[in-house]
This record gives sequence, C-alpha cells and structure tokens, in this order.
Amino acid sequence: MNYDNLPHKDIFCIDMKCFYASCIAMLEGLDVLKDAIAVIGNFEQPGSIVLAASPVMKEKFKIKTGNRRYEIPKHPDIKLFEPKMSFFLDMSMAITRLIAEYVPAEAIHVYSVDESFVDLTGTECLWGSPEQTAKTIQQAIYEQFRIPCAIGMGPNMLIAKLALDLDAKKSGFAKWTYEDIPKKLWPVRPLSEMWGIGKQMEANLKAMGIQTVGGLANADLEELEKRFGIMGNQLYYHAWGIDLSTLGEPLVKNSALSFGKGQMLMRDYHTRKEIAVVLLEMCEDVMRRTREAGYVGRTISLGLSYSRNAMTKGFHRSRTMEVPTNETLVMYKVCLELLDEHFAGEPARQLSVRVTNLEPECSIQLDLFDERKEQRQVIGHVMDAIRRKYGAVALLRAVSYTQAGTAITRNRLVGGHLA
Repeated sequence: MNYDNLPHKDIFCIDMKCFYASCIAMLEGLDVLKDAIAVIGNFEQPGSIVLAASPVMKEKFKIKTGNRRYEIPKHPDIKLFEPKMSFFLDMSMAITRLIAEYVPAEAIHVYSVDESFVDLTGTECLWGSPEQTAKTIQQAIYEQFRIPCAIGMGPNMLIAKLALDLDAKKSGFAKWTYEDIPKKLWPVRPLSEMWGIGKQMEANLKAMGIQTVGGLANADLEELEKRFGIMGNQLYYHAWGIDLSTLGEPLVKNSALSFGKGQMLMRDYHTRKEIAVVLLEMCEDVMRRTREAGYVGRTISLGLSYSRNAMTKGFHRSRTMEVPTNETLVMYKVCLELLDEHFAGEPARQLSVRVTNLEPECSIQLDLFDERKEQRQVIGHVMDAIRRKYGAVALLRAVSYTQAGTAITRNRLVGGHLA
C-alpha cells in the first residue's frame, strides 16, 4: 500500500480515564488511582449498571463498567456514588476550554463527553514538537483537574483512535505511523478489538475465514464490497490504517439520515402491555424530532433485548410503508405489529426504535380517503410547540402516568442519568 499521497497530519485522540469516577474523586477529595470508586446509575435499583469504576475497583474487586450494583461486594474500602451528569458535562467543557488554550477551537472535535480529537498540525512554532505538546496538554489536565488521561497520536483520526484504544490506554501515550499498521494492528484478534468492528460484523467476517485485522487487510476487496457494500470497502481500507475523513467528520461515514432512540429499562418488563407503554413514549420522542427537522420516513425499526437470564436472543426488525409519515401513532402501530410478530414473551430489558428512509415533509401528498390527515399533521406540530415552550412533560399521554411509564422520570435526567 502506497501511503505517500495520504494525509500526514499530527492528530491526537485523548481519553479521560474513568472520567465519571475521576470527576467524583475530584469532587469528594479522593484519589481515583488509589481509591476503590464506582459510579452507579441509580441506588434505588439493585440491577442498576456501573457507569464507571476506578482502576482499584477493576483490579482488586473485579468490578468494571457494565457490571450490576448487586455484583459489587460489600467492603469498607469501596465507595459508591450516583452520577452527577450536569457536573460531568461542566467538567468536559472545562477540559475542552483548556485544550483550546493550545489550539484553535476548530482544531478540536469533541467525540464524546470524555474523548476528543485534536489537530496539532502547524503548532510546532508555538509549542514545540506535536508529541511534546500533546504530553504538555495531558499534564496540564491532570494538574488542573486531577483527571488522568491517555493520548494516542497518528497521521489521521483513525490511526490516532487505534493508537489510543490498543496501546495508549495501557501505556498512557502512544504514537503510531502508517508503517506501524502491519506490526501493531494486523495481529489484533478478536476482530471486535478493533474500533469500528462489532460482534455481529466479527461473526460475519469469521464466516468468510477472516480471523485477524491482517486477514481483513489481505482479503479480496471485491468480495468484501459484494457482501457488505460500502462498509466492506471501509473495513478494508481501515485495516490498512487509511482514513480520509477530516476533523469533525464521523470516522464511519453514513449518509443515511435517521432519527432513533434507545432505552435501557430499569427493571424487567414482562408483558406486551408494559412494553407498549414505553414504545409509545419513545415513538413520541422520535417523531417529534423528525417533525422538527422537517422530515417524514418510510421505514420503521424496532429492537428489543431480553433480560440477562432470558433463554432467547433479542431481535431487530423493520418494516417499510408505502406512504411516508411523521405521525407518532403511525410509527407506534408499526412497532406494535413488529412486537407482536417477534416478541418471545421473555422479560425485556432494552428497547430501540428508529425511522429511516427519510424525505422532506413537503413531499407528503393529500389522501382523498383520509380526511383527517392534514389535521393530524397540524396537531403534531402544535404539540411540539407546547413542549418546546413549557417543557417535555407539559403535555403527556395518559400511559406515561402508569407504573410502566418512564417519560416523567427520564425528564429529570441528563444523558439518561441523574443530573
């Protein structure tokens, strides 16, 4: 592979280690590197998920992100906290402002609340070598906020991310070049260890006899494209470390616009009736955003994951309609149809809904056999306006006041967790 004409920038990807736990440690006067700290989604739920755990919590007590509260042993050294999402977001913005003291704002791409990409290209005259500048920023963050971080560097966003995930999260700092790809990336297995490859894609690639990233890099490109389309092309070139996206663009490009919502339920939902309540609330939120953006969609998708102890795997199914819509009840009806066809009766723990195959709302045609269609369109926008002005829970459907409803509780949350 000839890398001569590819981007050769100085980009780093920075990740705040155990960010939520580090923020709590700073707030409570603890040391995230020495104290056993876990941030729990909700103390009132024994099955609530561990959102963050300090290194000691992971190494000594074998508790990490994704564990449940009831799995945490009772030990006097363990310190448990609920999340403070507003504070976490404030800290994230404060760290971004600190980074902006070294580079222009447009050279920073905030990837998530605890991870960012930074382009140091051209800063040599100000701060010295890019490696030294990155380490200076790393040290400044720790000195000011007592939050440790890891940095991966590379000539593009992808390699910087790979250097972070596969190297720097263990060593603290790592710089990769294109020449490092064969010896550092290709041996990686299982394939899901590489950023951008999930468990399902790993299984699909294994079915083709591809076990490692090197196997992917040396696979037949035409065969990958035939089987996976544009994603096959992307996987092939990513295995070579090639990424042509610019700062601010997604590393995985997908031009298909969609609106969706996923929700982890705080308890098992055993019946269709209970699940339907949450589905209606989720459809309401998704279609509100679809209307506000000025779109209608033809394809409705429903995903459902069962409780950990269930005997059945979850499902993800979709249905395409002849007439596009942004009406809540139309989406809800399709979701119920999919639920009735595929629900196995096991306790549900996670739901997702999505509308895709979008087109501008102005493309909707009048229906001679549906005289109330135009009225429903107007009512939807009026309801959206009321919620924008008076709050998301100013106007609710009656089911949200039942025990199965989650809209009122989730309205008090930030990012799905306590503010």
